[in-house]
Amino acid sequence: MKLTTAVLTAGAAVSLTTAVVGAARLRQDARHQTERNETVLARNQLDWLAQMSTNPDLAKLWTPEDMDVEEYMQLLKANQLICMLSLRNRLGFVRAGHLPWYAAKLMESDVCQRYWKRFGGLRAEEAEGDEQAEHFTRVLDQAAKNPPRAQAATA
Repeated sequence: MKLTTAVLTAGAAVSLTTAVVGAARLRQDARHQTERNETVLARNQLDWLAQMSTNPDLAKLWTPEDMDVEEYMQLLKANQLICMLSLRNRLGFVRAGHLPWYAAKLMESDVCQRYWKRFGGLRAEEAEGDEQAEHFTRVLDQAAKNPPRAQAATA
């Protein structure tokens, strides 16, 4: 092989490697930007839930007609807990296989059970088309349908 051919081949290999590394970096940057966007949106939602669940005058504006403001505020606190778990799960901070355990722990709370009974269907509709959100919703729904052992033993 001539020296010029070897140099051209090596140059092409370096160029190809650079292009592959660059493309991988662009994909990684896009994924990180998506995660940052999700985090900002979740923070906005959690801030809104915090305000709504602590300010009766504000909550009154959004309370369904057939519900007491205090009950609605409690359900919003449950929603806040569920949203925090959802964000942790979406960002990969819930280890594989542990989501059902976290969901069961949440559903040990009466207020989380009441929230899910009232708004679980709405969350399922909202999750449609997002595979990760659909999975999260199914796991929480399953936990809500299976009463915790402590409650089942006393019933």
